Amino acid sequence: MTAHANPLLRLLQERYGERWSIRRTEHLWLATVRTSDVDHAPTLVEPDVEEFVRQLENPPTGAGRSLLSAGWFRAQTRKLGDGCYRVDGPPMT
Repeated sequence: MTAHANPLLRLLQERYGERWSIRRTEHLWLATVRTSDVDHAPTLVEPDVEEFVRQLENPPTGAGRSLLSAGWFRAQTRKLGDGCYRVDGPPMT
């Protein structure tokens, strides 16, 4: 669903769009953080718009740690070039 077709979607994108990428399906509101280094849930999925807005304002705690978390990633890798990294340890399982 596009922001043009849904004025509420457009308003939420204008208000929260710097921090969240917000979209809408027929039955769900979805938001994904624009940066991977966050200490809360990186994705929100809600059928109820009021609960969705509450979570945009105060995101729930994330489950686990993102393997792409900037601090963790930097500590585990060596940068070889633009977009190219090397992990010197054994493979992760």
